[in-house]
Amino acid sequence: MPDNLRSQTITQGIARSPNRAMLRAVGFEDADFTKPIVGVASAHSTITPCNMGIAPLAMAAEAGIRAAGGMPQLFGTITVSDGISMGTEGMKYSLVSRDVIADSIETVCHAQSMDGVIAIGGCDKNMPGAMIAMARLNIPAIFVYGGTIKPGHLNGTDLTYVSVSEAVGQYSTNEIEESMLSAIERNACPGAGSCGGMFTANTMSAAFEAMGMSLMYSSTMSAVDSEKAENTTLAGKVLVEAIRNQILPRDIMTRDSIENAISVIMAVGGSTNAVLHFLAIAHSAGVPLTIDDFEIIRERVPVLCDLKPSGRYVATDLHRAGGIPQVMKMLLAHGLIHGDCLTVTGETIAERLKDIPAEPRSDQDVIRPWSNPMYATGHLAILKGNLATEGSVAKITGVKHPKMTGPARVFESEEACLEAILANKINAGDVLVIRYEGPKGGPGMREMLAPTSAIIGAGLGDSVGLITDGRFSGGTYGMVVGHIAPEAFVGGTIALVQEGDEITINAHARSLQLNVPEAELEQRRANWKPPAPRYTRGVLAKYAKLVSTSSLGAVTDLS
Repeated sequence: MPDNLRSQTITQGIARSPNRAMLRAVGFEDADFTKPIVGVASAHSTITPCNMGIAPLAMAAEAGIRAAGGMPQLFGTITVSDGISMGTEGMKYSLVSRDVIADSIETVCHAQSMDGVIAIGGCDKNMPGAMIAMARLNIPAIFVYGGTIKPGHLNGTDLTYVSVSEAVGQYSTNEIEESMLSAIERNACPGAGSCGGMFTANTMSAAFEAMGMSLMYSSTMSAVDSEKAENTTLAGKVLVEAIRNQILPRDIMTRDSIENAISVIMAVGGSTNAVLHFLAIAHSAGVPLTIDDFEIIRERVPVLCDLKPSGRYVATDLHRAGGIPQVMKMLLAHGLIHGDCLTVTGETIAERLKDIPAEPRSDQDVIRPWSNPMYATGHLAILKGNLATEGSVAKITGVKHPKMTGPARVFESEEACLEAILANKINAGDVLVIRYEGPKGGPGMREMLAPTSAIIGAGLGDSVGLITDGRFSGGTYGMVVGHIAPEAFVGGTIALVQEGDEITINAHARSLQLNVPEAELEQRRANWKPPAPRYTRGVLAKYAKLVSTSSLGAVTDLS
């Protein structure tokens, strides 16, 4: 082991006797005091199916660490269920939990002078929270994804969590009976694991595999298959070896490796949330990255995978088709990722991919051949204009009408908008505006899955636009634009929109424009007053004071 183990400050320091006595109480024996102390950050919880299978994985990680000569120290970190809190006030805590997770892992690892950390997470914010902490700590680290859920089934159709949200919209327009809505709800989520499409959890896990911070093939494994536990044991062993060789996160999380991750996100049709999270991860790693960099990468990377929410398949299908390594090899063969980037194993990306063919197998159609992609360019576009001078994020592939101009329908909250949709008060051609849901204004930047799914379910997905300073679930698709910055709460132009104003969303031109004369906007701006904070105490109040604009990743530690 290296001479500079952080844990030796505890096990062999000036206050040696009381420190060693405490460690003996938790299982240390004489020979263990020279071993590296390795944190196992477990996000196990029965709050959500995403995390309910993590406890056995934490035990598997401990076994791997012990077998490799390390001393594992298990500790817990939080999770919230985005799916269960969706559409409620509780969703305001979702993005907040990303920073609570990061802070908690950083706190424990620094306080206990740990030599390395393996983090095991499931629901959406577990992944970026852990990665932000790893970048801050810069001690050897590896991430293990708790695994994806298998699809539900009903009448020969695969179901996901999003299927239920869309069914609510179908029921509201009498397209389906209540019995069918109930059947979809009962069958959509069959057990443990994170939401099955290329939604946020699977997007981020895939990106971490591409970045080299997780083992290859691990991001698309099912939560309930035996290979997940076996892979977690291996991850524990790999981490101890990384400690021996002092392979540090910031050696791995470089500008090039983050570009690799973004390229894979584009190729698999990943979540809009990835933009927000990678801006925050890059900030923590000290890597220059701007929202405009996503647009540069989008223009050169095709969408190669036919995955939900807008496609046909789920993550377990992608796993059987070759997983993220197959996608990466295709990108590498065409010069779209950097093969010399280091991984946590000590090998480069190119070395890890050397035995994988440059084209996918012909007996599957989850991963399309290079000559026949789903779309020629990426799907996550950065839109700017007088409605979003700092930028906004939209999924633009698969949209039937990439340019839309229509009257604004203005709502001051997600709930008010959903109520109007379910009451059939929205017309084709409308552009819905949901504001005061940004990082500071919400606070917490809620995801708008309920209204967007209701729009799809009501048959308006191709004819209605929606813009917001909030976020979207990874399960969202359609003509929707989120992360509008500056947000309404700080006086962004979205705060000045009035009912009936004409708004143009132009995906091809990557523009978002309020078609109101500038003189009129200046008059409105002069009359606008910031609303009172919605919360004055507790974590949401603290978050609102600290959080940055979404165009910088909604981080809470800007200097």
